[in-house]
Amino acid sequence: MNLENVKSEFPLLSNSDIVYLDSGATTQKPQMVIDAVADFYKLNNANPHRGAYTLSTTVTELYEGTREKIAQFLNARYAKEIIFSKNATESLNLFAYSYGLENLKQGDEIVLSIMEHHSNIVPWQMIAKKTGAILKYMYINENFEIPDEEIENKITSKTKVVGITHVSNALGTINNVEKIIEVAHKNKAVVIVDASQSISHMKVDVQKLDCDFLAFSGHKIYAPLGIGVLYGKKELLEKMTPFLMGGDMIEYVYENKTTFAELPNKFEAGTQNAEGVIGLGAAIDFINQIGYDKIASIEKEVVDYAREKLSTLDYLTLYATPNKEHHQSVLSFNINGIHPHDVASILDSEKICVRSGNHCAQPLMRFLKIDSTCRASFSIYNTREDVDKLVVGIQKAYNMFKKYMK
Repeated sequence: MNLENVKSEFPLLSNSDIVYLDSGATTQKPQMVIDAVADFYKLNNANPHRGAYTLSTTVTELYEGTREKIAQFLNARYAKEIIFSKNATESLNLFAYSYGLENLKQGDEIVLSIMEHHSNIVPWQMIAKKTGAILKYMYINENFEIPDEEIENKITSKTKVVGITHVSNALGTINNVEKIIEVAHKNKAVVIVDASQSISHMKVDVQKLDCDFLAFSGHKIYAPLGIGVLYGKKELLEKMTPFLMGGDMIEYVYENKTTFAELPNKFEAGTQNAEGVIGLGAAIDFINQIGYDKIASIEKEVVDYAREKLSTLDYLTLYATPNKEHHQSVLSFNINGIHPHDVASILDSEKICVRSGNHCAQPLMRFLKIDSTCRASFSIYNTREDVDKLVVGIQKAYNMFKKYMK
């Protein structure tokens, strides 16, 4: 692997001159992940868990071997604590339906942060409506962080579930999940962590965190689209009702009743995305080969440089905590007086890819009294040169509109 030029490991980037700054939405794929998926179809295409013939058993071994790999990657106690889904959204919904509907009742409280992605808000709105539970939010301060008082005041003896994003997809704030989990457990609440924006940038140890559940999408850590993970503590998963019903999640089916398979199969109904699982395994190999220390070093240099450069533009508002140690990978900004969609379109004309919109975080945008932002989100393949091109593109957008501004 070429650590001096990591971008060369990514065919789409090494074969084009685009500046890709939308890794918060999805990361580009390294060659070793592309090869793993291609090899699956060329050499091993069969349905796992479905056949006694060699090809099927080989795929089953690859599929279950990846589950073991992910358990080690997260430091889970058991491989059976790893459930495959299609993405973090499905994982979060699985927990909301299977745990929330079964365990919440009138007057119980669900605590979320105002920074949550819609995937960790909308399901809980439904659960609250169906069960009579009350939805509460932890709000952020002027530094775009959740203060300790919010954690301690919002999580109480009435709290039964806490949902928290590890890193905000709209602000890049690294939340104090350790304290949130500690306070929640003191109040006997169950915690689910959305690690979608953190896991490609930092080591996530579920036992050290002591989170009860954790979700992430593979496509945000260099894996293919359509594969996700839900980690859950074995003793909690065993008590939960399956989210989807059908093939492969059953033990016995009679005309009028069904018994369910043991973990993890009872949560994996139907034919699974085997090529996605194998691609996810290759993505984890890619991360392990580089190492999180190296990833953090490369990304910190680029993100700090971007913060510095964008902060010099007096016509630009940057939505990021001033504490660099509490910030990661995402820089949201607005050019005063110009709509983010216009800015993104102008940047696209310069082959610079950023996202514009509310980033599936409308409650957060409303709390900040804005409609949307431009978001540049960084990964290991980004460089200072990418930041320089971004700044030039932003200056172009500003110059095009400034004569119309008062």
